Amino acid sequence: MGAPTIPAFRFGRRYDSLTVSEITTAGGDEVVARVGLVNPGLIRRDLRRVADCFDRLQQIPVQKMLDICADAASHFMEAKLPVSDDLAQTPDDYVRVLSATCGLPHALIRANMTKIADVLSNMPVILNGLTRGLDQAAIETGVGRQSGVAVSFYPSATHLGLVLPSNSPGVNSLWLPALALRVPVLLKPGREDPWTPWRIINALVAAGCPAEAFGFYPADHDGAGVILSECTRVIMFGDASTVERYADDPRVSVHGPGYSKILIGADLIDHWQDYVDLLADSIARNGGRSCVNASTIVVPRHGEALAEALAQRLASITPKPLDAPDAELAGFVNPRVPEAIGQKIDTALSQPGAVDISARHRTGDRAVVLNGQTYLQPMIVYCHDPEHPLARTEFLFPYAAVVERPQEEMLDWIGPTLVATAITEDKAFRQQFLRCPDIKRLNLGAIPTGQVQWDQPHEGNLFEFLYARRAIQEQVT
Repeated sequence: MGAPTIPAFRFGRRYDSLTVSEITTAGGDEVVARVGLVNPGLIRRDLRRVADCFDRLQQIPVQKMLDICADAASHFMEAKLPVSDDLAQTPDDYVRVLSATCGLPHALIRANMTKIADVLSNMPVILNGLTRGLDQAAIETGVGRQSGVAVSFYPSATHLGLVLPSNSPGVNSLWLPALALRVPVLLKPGREDPWTPWRIINALVAAGCPAEAFGFYPADHDGAGVILSECTRVIMFGDASTVERYADDPRVSVHGPGYSKILIGADLIDHWQDYVDLLADSIARNGGRSCVNASTIVVPRHGEALAEALAQRLASITPKPLDAPDAELAGFVNPRVPEAIGQKIDTALSQPGAVDISARHRTGDRAVVLNGQTYLQPMIVYCHDPEHPLARTEFLFPYAAVVERPQEEMLDWIGPTLVATAITEDKAFRQQFLRCPDIKRLNLGAIPTGQVQWDQPHEGNLFEFLYARRAIQEQVT
């Protein structure tokens, strides 16, 4: 496949920008695409007409949009879809070029493709979970009944803006229910991954979705700033400082670090060997790139022995060629990223209270260069000091800290936690988990943190973000 020029897409209209950005493979050896960049003024102009696109989508029945999503799943997985005017992309083309620009091995990209397709295919179940069983007619007409009570919902936004990352294509599944809810999306893709949102858009259009449903705006930081400041609803991905900046803005749903955790109760910790595989899967799935990857394991005892077993188990995950079928580790195209991560880890390890257990088991250095990309090999740290800076943090590779805390102190200690897996049969302890305000998604039992149930959104509720409820009374005549 040649090097296409990916256009912007202005709610149904292709836009060929005179300003382009080159996307290269690791080390800048090969230009694999040019992306047309849009300026902030163009985004502002298009926001003035997005209400017309919203009205167009609102005329389509919800069931029709669900059928379109289901059809789009097969297009996304199997079809040859447009990239530019003169070039189309097979699924294999997509896998190869995305791997070259963002560092994920082919096997992980295909797993993420399946995740996206599953979301499209399972949209009725997802929508039922988001709306808590609300009848589709109530979404369409604005009034209905829920558990025998009259309810009314109205759209609180005419569009959904997104500032997307490049670390994992699966995050694009989070915005797909907006289309089933008949709300247009305005996407600013990540620099290294314009491929995934663009392929999803073309798959949905091929399945019959109106092209006016999509704005696709490759842009710089100023363009992202317009989306963040002027869209009525926004989902963005960012680091801890970004989360803090937008924490009090009700328009913005920030997807930052997950700080997901697994806690083993005192009643089951003596059988910790039974859970090593589950812990390793939670830490390393998707190359450790997801906010639902476990980054802290909390136990009342046996912490160092558990850390040793985990380090030994994860040491088998090593850098492999991107097209290796058993590749599990993602590389970094930009070497400055793993360098910064390594410096942060080394600075923290210079302080007492934590030991790099993986150093005893890994082959070679923590950072390894293979075929022009830098890989960070899995890392397990045992924190003697629960307040050590490595005890409650996360990184974009398979990393976890094992920390010992008395059971009665665990939940006061964990802090913000996107996903918590509670491995315990202690009913009183389980009840404490159910009351804990720091946990966004709770797994009761030996469930990997990355395991998803389609009707249980793990971070925010997109329906409640895009629709608001009002009280309603209707005179019976």
